[in-house]
Amino acid sequence: MSGGEHIIVLHGILRSSRHMRPMARFLQAQGYVVHNLDYPSTKQPLETLTEAMRKQVAECSGDAERVHFVAHSMGGLLVRALLAAERPPTLGRVVQLGTPNRGSEVADFLRNNWLYKKVFGPAGQQLVTDAEVLATQLGEVDFPLGVIAGNRSVDPISSLLIEGEDDGKVGVERTRVEGMHDHIVLPVSHVFMPHKRQVQEQTLHFLRHGAFAHSDVR
Repeated sequence: MSGGEHIIVLHGILRSSRHMRPMARFLQAQGYVVHNLDYPSTKQPLETLTEAMRKQVAECSGDAERVHFVAHSMGGLLVRALLAAERPPTLGRVVQLGTPNRGSEVADFLRNNWLYKKVFGPAGQQLVTDAEVLATQLGEVDFPLGVIAGNRSVDPISSLLIEGEDDGKVGVERTRVEGMHDHIVLPVSHVFMPHKRQVQEQTLHFLRHGAFAHSDVR
């Protein structure tokens, strides 16, 4: 499919494209061509996932006038890796939802747990705060990036491990990254971020204007 503005949507770890359907449908209703992609988030490290996704992203971009990205959680790290490896010439804007750009203290705590290793796989080991991939594989943020963080938790135990405000999985400060164009904190939890209308509306605002509507936070 070609022409118009396209959006590539990526889910987070341990999820699938089904989890991003509410966001994808919302954006499609605004007139965008939306590609809600799947990838084996728990089977391979970020480096391998990046190589596997490059062709798929190129095919989705096609002859689009502009190509945007919207990604939840680890999907936002994958977007950064993809753009560092091969950037679409028609790149538009990127929105991350609860992405641990500086790792997660929850992953730090669980990194040596056998069940965590089994369930979250090699990419789960790369979500820790001192992961080499965060420093070397993702590249600089030199593109229009907007970051949405949440400060509501439905996981009080995980929140005890996190310094400052958090969404139950990722601390607000851990979502920040040098070079981002805008950052906003919304009263939402990590898992349900793509499902919340306020998140969807702020995502749309950034895609259209390159900034969030801070006055609309409620």
